[in-house]
Amino acid sequence: MAVSKCPKKSESLWKGWDRKAQKNGLRCQVYAVNGDYYVGEWKDNVKHGKGTQVWKKNGAVYEGDWKFGKRDGYGTLSLPDQQTGKCRRVYSGWWKGDKKSGYGIQFFGPKEYYEGDWCGSQRSGWGRMYYSNGDIYEGQWENDKPNGEGMLRLKNGNRYEGCWERGMKNGAGRFFHLDHGQLFEGFWVDNMAKCGTMIDFGRDEAPEPTQFPIPEVKILDPDGVLAEALAMFRKTEEGD
Repeated sequence: MAVSKCPKKSESLWKGWDRKAQKNGLRCQVYAVNGDYYVGEWKDNVKHGKGTQVWKKNGAVYEGDWKFGKRDGYGTLSLPDQQTGKCRRVYSGWWKGDKKSGYGIQFFGPKEYYEGDWCGSQRSGWGRMYYSNGDIYEGQWENDKPNGEGMLRLKNGNRYEGCWERGMKNGAGRFFHLDHGQLFEGFWVDNMAKCGTMIDFGRDEAPEPTQFPIPEVKILDPDGVLAEALAMFRKTEEGD
């Protein structure tokens, strides 16, 4: 008696290849057509978890957390040094949606770096910036520039404490000329002091004090005069 068997239904080759190509879990190097490659964890065919991405075009290397194909969590970005050719760290901190977000440290050069808050890959919130010339700014940032309350301490020890807007001194502030032993307190517009008062401050300890001390002002109401000057200035600004 003849026995017939149903042939085993075979799966299309492309389906098997597609199933094997779906990336989940830890994988070795996975190359893109442009030469970029990634080593790390995957989920549903996208980078997810811990991993390292290398970009061939500029040699950039990111090591850290990923979420659904984007840098998200804590990670470090490095770039090749033009002089040595070795990778140097340019940013270490938190990311969200492929952008710097939260606390992080950005290195702009060997002696210039920022540590503080980020939002959308821009310095935003509180932060401290160390400049290559020795100056230090500490305070509030917005749109990658000092904005709000902040202090700029110059290399020679002089410092400004007060309001900032768009990266410039704007509003009420005090400038300590510690090298000459004087203190200016007044109002700034785009880094220019428009009105204020100057007094001696720590003149005896100053390395280069002024030749003569500032004489005592005999105005009966100096605060009132300053307030009137500020009001007139603001009125002029509004008129413009």
